[in-house]
Amino acid sequence: MPCPPPQRRINGHDAPNLFPGLIAMPFAFLADLVVVIHFLFILFVICGGLLVLYKRNWAWLHIPAALWGALGEFTGWICPLTPLENWLRLQGGGPPYASGFIARYVVATIYPSLLTRSQQIFLGLAVILINGVIYGWIVGKKRKR
Repeated sequence: MPCPPPQRRINGHDAPNLFPGLIAMPFAFLADLVVVIHFLFILFVICGGLLVLYKRNWAWLHIPAALWGALGEFTGWICPLTPLENWLRLQGGGPPYASGFIARYVVATIYPSLLTRSQQIFLGLAVILINGVIYGWIVGKKRKR
């Protein structure tokens, strides 16, 4: 059952929300936008090293992002975008979720069960390994010149 739309307060009293869909719509849109940004960030963490092959300056953004992504998986941290999306969903009258972005969207799509701790560590190692190979190739290529 969806949460009721947020109530407005006028002079300290609850005011009826005459247009709940109009008020909820921007929050639902923003929550969906956060999901898209979150997904793009994860793609950048995993595959951003390929952009460095194209232009070396991408490394200044990608290395910290990859380290953040791997560290988040190793420690089990919830990404700050997850609470933001939950807050936006609540403001839009929808239900938040208790798990992180990866468990809710990515893992739920790829794996039949929820994300386990060992899967998180595997994902963190995969980020380091994939990007380590790419950066190793870049450094090796640069030394040959």
